[in-house]
Amino acid sequence: MKVYFLTTVAALPVLLCPAAAFAQGASEDQAGEFAGATEAQAEEGNGTIIVTATRREESLQEVPVAVTAVSTEALTTSGVEQVRSLNQLVPGFNGGRNQNVMQPSIRGVGSSGTSVGDESNVAVYVDGVYQGDPYSTQIDLVEVSRVEVLRGPQGTVFGRNATGGLVNVVTPDPQFAPRAWVRGSWGRLREDSNNFDIRAYATGGLTDSIAADLAVLYRNQDGYATDLVSGGTVGDTEIASIRSKLLFQPSDDAEFVLTVAYVDTHEETAATAQPFEGNTRGAQFAGAIISDEPWEISNFAFGTPGLSEFTRLDLALKGQIDLGGVMLESTSSYMKTRVHQIADSDATNILLGETNMRVKPDTFTQELRLISDNASPLSWTAGVYYYQLEGEQPLILINRQDTATPVTPITIEPEVKNSSIAAFAEGTYELAPRLSVTLGGRFTTETRKFSQRINGNQLFSDAEEDFDKFTYRVAVQYEASPDLNLYATYGTGFKSGTFNTFSASSVAVEPETIEALEFGIKSDPFPWLRANLATFYYTYDNLQVTARAADNSFVLQNAASAEIYGGELELSAEPTRGLNLRAALAYTHATYDEFESAQVFIPQPGGGNMVASADASGNQLVRTPEFTLTLGGRYTFDAFQGEAFIGGNLFHSSEVYYDYLNIFGQDSYELLSAEIGWISPDDDLTFRVYSKNLTNEAVAQQISPGPLGAYIIYERPREIGASVELRF
Repeated sequence: MKVYFLTTVAALPVLLCPAAAFAQGASEDQAGEFAGATEAQAEEGNGTIIVTATRREESLQEVPVAVTAVSTEALTTSGVEQVRSLNQLVPGFNGGRNQNVMQPSIRGVGSSGTSVGDESNVAVYVDGVYQGDPYSTQIDLVEVSRVEVLRGPQGTVFGRNATGGLVNVVTPDPQFAPRAWVRGSWGRLREDSNNFDIRAYATGGLTDSIAADLAVLYRNQDGYATDLVSGGTVGDTEIASIRSKLLFQPSDDAEFVLTVAYVDTHEETAATAQPFEGNTRGAQFAGAIISDEPWEISNFAFGTPGLSEFTRLDLALKGQIDLGGVMLESTSSYMKTRVHQIADSDATNILLGETNMRVKPDTFTQELRLISDNASPLSWTAGVYYYQLEGEQPLILINRQDTATPVTPITIEPEVKNSSIAAFAEGTYELAPRLSVTLGGRFTTETRKFSQRINGNQLFSDAEEDFDKFTYRVAVQYEASPDLNLYATYGTGFKSGTFNTFSASSVAVEPETIEALEFGIKSDPFPWLRANLATFYYTYDNLQVTARAADNSFVLQNAASAEIYGGELELSAEPTRGLNLRAALAYTHATYDEFESAQVFIPQPGGGNMVASADASGNQLVRTPEFTLTLGGRYTFDAFQGEAFIGGNLFHSSEVYYDYLNIFGQDSYELLSAEIGWISPDDDLTFRVYSKNLTNEAVAQQISPGPLGAYIIYERPREIGASVELRF
């Protein structure tokens, strides 16, 4: 039996070479063609894809969870550079963004908070380490084994703030066998905008028991938005990162991995903001320059283009010890993040509203897990988890109604301290040879502290709230045949209450909770076809939602409830050797069931918005398209004594809204990417020509309504480029 540790889709492969190649009857040659295999292929028979989406090694088609895992190759072919763009591959996922804060949502469940300590309810992990601070989820790694996206609440073994699901980035541990690669890429976004990207990775053994690796990245991208005020372009990005692991194996029963990573980013994403459909109060004043085409800007914040400067230091230590029938695992981490963000609120050259914010969080986590490691009918996982965050977020805020009003900045200086302790356990028992049941539970207790200074005045210190919750999961799985698995799950999720660090209030909003029912089918009906289906129904209460206030700061409130239901169908096929096809269709009905006092914005004649409270019940949830469709494929064939390939990806999304009244939205759109390339006979050279956003579609990265208007930041325009990779 072949066993593959692959970067592929667990609920259904989204790799360009689908898992159908490993369905029953697949030949050994076909198996070897599967892209992304990272371990040696075994002898004969059916191929099995192993994933670790539930903290255990389990078969892709047997795990009772809707989970998608994407390889580096799939990311590349689809034009996906960062985690937030996984919506082009993962059904039900939306990688929203506010400046340099990733705000993902899964099946309509997501957060829009940007205050320090207000964690997303879609948890993000890197190598099992929780990225709690919302500013720490800007992830651009070099050597990635896979990115797993779990859909639905994961309230037991992952637990913390996984109300909607989670994203787990998995990088390889060092290897004793030496290998290395270096890749250089060049892309052109417009006549005067280039994108240079250099990445390299090396690993090898230092002694018989110690191995190390090193991953480095440097990217320098010119601006791509036309500056209507000064000429030239804005939107520059420069990223430098380094990541290294040290593997120590003192015996066959023990393993330790130390990770050190540092990233330094300068980007002008905020500088590319422009009025959405001309809606800005700045239009009322003489001399205002209003852009009317995508990728045209006229805003300058504090006399300099809006920017985001970001540094992060990561330290992590993971250990695994075989105790004989039980594995003991430990994960410790420390993260220091520093952000400086400047943004213009009216998106014009008229100074009406601006924010100048610094974010300074420090986080520490510790987790201990015991995992059964035997062949008994009962498999189980149990553990404890501790999380701590301390952070500051000094903010200088400008908000004025006209140019005659003096510029009087408001200084806000919040401090937060969050701590969380949880204990969890989950077990799966095989009731019969083809029938199993899973039960899991997690008890969490959290303490949040908050103090606030405004214009130097201490309003209060150490406002404190405690939140406790028990969450659980039940799953039943039936293997109707070797090629057909059925499962049903019922689970709950919880995100504790939190403080609004932009306000003068010492009262925290209420926790949000979710109850989720899911039914799934995982099938391999033919040796060349895989078809998986998941349907779900959610009851979502006390949603924590964020919007601008009348003074241009932020309001954090609870929406009463929401109703969410839908389904996802994923198909992959290999009708002939070398040709791999895939498709994913998602339908999500997500509406506010009760939301009677929503913070809303009503466009006014001449520009700007009236800020009001209105009933948003029945409206569509923000950042949740009703339909998405992905079509992709890759064809590989012999050429010039090596191997050539051609591939592409088409993503369609229905309309996406960014406000509670469903006024400000992105119309339905398509994104198309393509590539063509050649691999040398010895597999040591790859040349590739690619295109991202081939049709130059203007797609919103974010739309932000507020009292001074609404601004939009577009995703990057079409990029055409080439890359060369050398492997050693």
